[in-house]
Amino acid sequence: MKRKLFLLVGLFAFLAGCTLIPKYTKPEAPVPSSWPSGPAYKDTQAAPGAPLAADLRWLEFFTDERIQKVIETALNNNRDLRLAGLNVQRARALYGIQRAELLPAVNATGSGSIQRVPADLSVTGHEMTAEQYSVTLGISYWEIDFFGRIQSLKDRALEEYLATEQAQRSAQILLISAVANAYLTLAADRETLKLAQSTLEAQRTAYDLIRLRYEKGLATALDLRQAQTQVDAARVDIARSTQLIAQDENALNLLVGSPLPSDLLPMELGSVPPLKEISAGISSEVLLRRPDILAAEHLLKAANAFIGAARAAFFPRIALTTAAGTASSELSGLFKSGSGTWIFAPEIVMPIFDARTWSAYDASKVQREIALVQYEKAIQAAFREVADALAVQGTAEEQLSAQQSLVDATAETYRLASLRYTKGIDSYLGVLDAQRSLYANQTAFIAIRLANLANQVRLYAVLGGGRE
Repeated sequence: MKRKLFLLVGLFAFLAGCTLIPKYTKPEAPVPSSWPSGPAYKDTQAAPGAPLAADLRWLEFFTDERIQKVIETALNNNRDLRLAGLNVQRARALYGIQRAELLPAVNATGSGSIQRVPADLSVTGHEMTAEQYSVTLGISYWEIDFFGRIQSLKDRALEEYLATEQAQRSAQILLISAVANAYLTLAADRETLKLAQSTLEAQRTAYDLIRLRYEKGLATALDLRQAQTQVDAARVDIARSTQLIAQDENALNLLVGSPLPSDLLPMELGSVPPLKEISAGISSEVLLRRPDILAAEHLLKAANAFIGAARAAFFPRIALTTAAGTASSELSGLFKSGSGTWIFAPEIVMPIFDARTWSAYDASKVQREIALVQYEKAIQAAFREVADALAVQGTAEEQLSAQQSLVDATAETYRLASLRYTKGIDSYLGVLDAQRSLYANQTAFIAIRLANLANQVRLYAVLGGGRE
């Protein structure tokens, strides 16, 4: 009899393999297959042999050893990334729970009872004390998954776990790019402060010369006050840059998760080594390797799997309760011959009418449509992010070249205006305008260089770069 019991249980387990999950077909990407073209993208072709961002480790992309140490510290200490890792562990544990539903839970049970039976209830007509002891090993309740309901829920939990894993990767990429941008911003603000300090020194020297000329009657009071305005303006810029640098350091320390030593902080933007060149690829299919898009696809698969569970709710549920052991009216007789006992109790529940199953099935299909829209939206947003970054990359060199030429021209204008003023040909107003233009263009040149480097980091991130 025991052999038949085990054969029957094995047969049920073997049959419990089919599912009612709809066949999954990967949706077509709702974006063009190639990147945009036009005047803004004419210089976006990478050098031959440049790697794809998703194939390039972040340690290879960032060539500066200091920024590598800063990013590594952030990966170890950042609380948001730690939360993402804990979410992955929780999703893995939930998947393990759901997967275990496919297997029977075998329990060992020991029980004993002593009961006084009154005479009018006793089969002997006399009051008596009844004792019963038992030890059994068996399955209390196991749903045999004939129609794949539990299998569908297990597949759903697996896809949600995989989506959480990809979300952690996405969080890591965002953290790396955020730390790099904060680092570069700090470097740019420190260079701006250095420029403001050198400008202040030059303006103080000019102010002292004009004051001497004023005392000798060679300059007017207007010239002196105009020179003083430049000194005060430079002081204001120094104070503003000092404030920004402090805020940049605070932002970087927050991202890293701990205060950084001063030797890891950049001195100026010019001291940051160039980033490694990457390729955007020929086709926009590289977007499908981005972790946020992979996460959206896993959630789409999870919604698809839940439809299988909703379909299975229309079919019967078959469960099994079985146990084998020993029982006796005396504790000492539990393991004597002839005390063996067993139970085999299959159960089938056939749904006849439950309006909730139809609503649940409709909800599961709508949920799949929602997940599909979110997946397509993620691809479209990713395409736009890459296209924007490529547009900046395609015009960056021209902007840098034009701004450098503008700085050189305004520097020469300032030199000539100063020379004409010292010779008494022009008023100090020309010098003032030339100096303001020079300082503004030098500041703009730093900002353009920062934007160019930040865009390289952004392009690396939006193309799915940032792997270990």
